[in-house]
Amino acid sequence: MGTLLIVLVVLAVIIGLWFLMMYNRLVSLREMVRNSWSQIDVQLKRRHDLIPNLVETVKGYATHERQTLEAVIAARNAAMQAGSVEEKQQTENMLTGTLRSLFAVAEAYPTLKANENFMQLQEELSGTEGKIAYARQHYNDVTNQFNASIKSFPANLFATGWSFTEQPYFEIEAGERAVPQVKF
Repeated sequence: MGTLLIVLVVLAVIIGLWFLMMYNRLVSLREMVRNSWSQIDVQLKRRHDLIPNLVETVKGYATHERQTLEAVIAARNAAMQAGSVEEKQQTENMLTGTLRSLFAVAEAYPTLKANENFMQLQEELSGTEGKIAYARQHYNDVTNQFNASIKSFPANLFATGWSFTEQPYFEIEAGERAVPQVKF
């Protein structure tokens, strides 16, 4: 009887340690998702800070392009006020579209394209866009790991009880997936 009791205690300890490790792994993955989202937020903040300077530079050259400039500012303000991942995703995609319009306007003004301040701001914004793309990819990678973990057996049996819920991916909108056409 003593040996059976020892075996049961050892088995209970092993099962308890296994649950503890599974819980800690899910917590770690959830924190990785949160951290990667905060990295996206940092880059989006940088992007939002650069846009007013870029718009002001363009304003001096393209005063009759007021509608485009106002659309960029409105999209930036909406993106800054977005709260959830889904809202940020939608507003940031809208902002990306308006920035494309702004750069198209800049193409029509050769003296603006030659402006050193504009070129520096455009280069900084372009670098920030690359960092945002990398941060989005990283976020989606860790979100994928987390979501797969909470859906996999046996963690899926306990994940909901432990308040682990599936996290959304940062996806582009359907219109953004279209390949741009280049016409000469």
